Amino acid sequence: MRYADLVKPEGSVCNDEHCPYHGSLRVHGRRFEGVVVSAKSNRTVSVTWTRFMRLKKYDRFLKARTKVLAHNPDCVSAKLGDKVVIYETRPISRWKRFVVVRKL
Repeated sequence: MRYADLVKPEGSVCNDEHCPYHGSLRVHGRRFEGVVVSAKSNRTVSVTWTRFMRLKKYDRFLKARTKVLAHNPDCVSAKLGDKVVIYETRPISRWKRFVVVRKL
């Protein structure tokens, strides 16, 4: 595998076709680390992380937060408050373009 984070979870097998380990979903592009802030939907989690934006006019930095929806396979099963690694992938649904690869 090209990415170091993609290590199969031990002892768990899922029947999810959108799983990067046991299904046919390929990951590509960007990698982010964030915290799960909502896990109420079925196989979907909401992940947020902070980033810093530079305001050139004032020569300062602004703290901003990004929040995305990510697919949560059964073999990973991230819960509320978990720190996770997500990768960009093809669109899975209208809003989901990321998949949870592992918990930290």
